[in-house]
Amino acid sequence: MMRYIRYLFLAIIIAGLVVMAMANRQAVTLTVLPDELANLAAWNFSLQLPLFVALLGGVAVGLLLGYVLEWIREAKHRSEVAKRQRQVKDLNREVSRLKTEKHAGKDEVLAILDEAAVKKAS
Repeated sequence: MMRYIRYLFLAIIIAGLVVMAMANRQAVTLTVLPDELANLAAWNFSLQLPLFVALLGGVAVGLLLGYVLEWIREAKHRSEVAKRQRQVKDLNREVSRLKTEKHAGKDEVLAILDEAAVKKAS
């Protein structure tokens, strides 16, 4: 049921974007620099494209920039998680090594019974 609600929501958004695109087809000129600065620099790049492309492109660039900045902000958390995972793996290896040392000279059946008693006690 929730999946259908999500599909309905996406369909409404897509329909709204299509209607907005059809209503804003007139061409606009995007320039890199304002006219005064372009005259001073003797260079200015301009591009003619439909208004809806400029709007949706701006939204897409904003989302992409937000995702990149959030990814950079979370880098310290990801490195901390990786560090903790390495510590857990090292500790598990150490526990396994100590268990094998503890049962080194014992019979296998006694070692299994000893392990079961330790698990039951904890």
